[in-house]
Amino acid sequence: MARTKEFDPDAVLQSALELFWERGYEATSMADLVERLGIGRASIYATFGNKHELYLKALDRYNEDRDAALLRELSQPGPALPAVRALVRRFAAEAGSGDRRGRGCFVTNTAAELGAHDPASARRVGASWDHIETLLHSALVRAGARGELPAGRDPRALARMLLVLLQGLRVVGKASDDPGRVRDAAEQALRLLD
Repeated sequence: MARTKEFDPDAVLQSALELFWERGYEATSMADLVERLGIGRASIYATFGNKHELYLKALDRYNEDRDAALLRELSQPGPALPAVRALVRRFAAEAGSGDRRGRGCFVTNTAAELGAHDPASARRVGASWDHIETLLHSALVRAGARGELPAGRDPRALARMLLVLLQGLRVVGKASDDPGRVRDAAEQALRLLD
């Protein structure tokens, strides 16, 4: 007879996500996971697989949660350009403030730490960036159709520029103690939408 799990896998996965986000993949040991998650090593392996599989599941969870929020943010009815501007400003504010500043973005952190040598992580990072670019492109196409963007602006190129900006804001904000640096960069980039 199979034993009933004595823990909530969803809550445990969220705790693992937070730990990996704080420390990164390499700096998080199985002992760290056992301690933080409050379950035994055998339970981790039985439920989530090895450390790498758990990391990928945590990254998937992060992407699902973040992607749903971005979709809601960028697909509101009405003018699209204000939503794009608000998104860029939110990223800049988060990158330059408090707890989020030190952790950065889990996807960006993964790209920097694992992207060059871990194909499974790199695929997830690429899919995340593709999704953000698609959401931005869709919003900018809508903005162009509504006359919110100046004529001749390329929504795809603007979406790509904004994707790179957003990721760069996360990286610089993680290491910089000057929130004005990311805020000023964001505002200069937003001028390209005028």
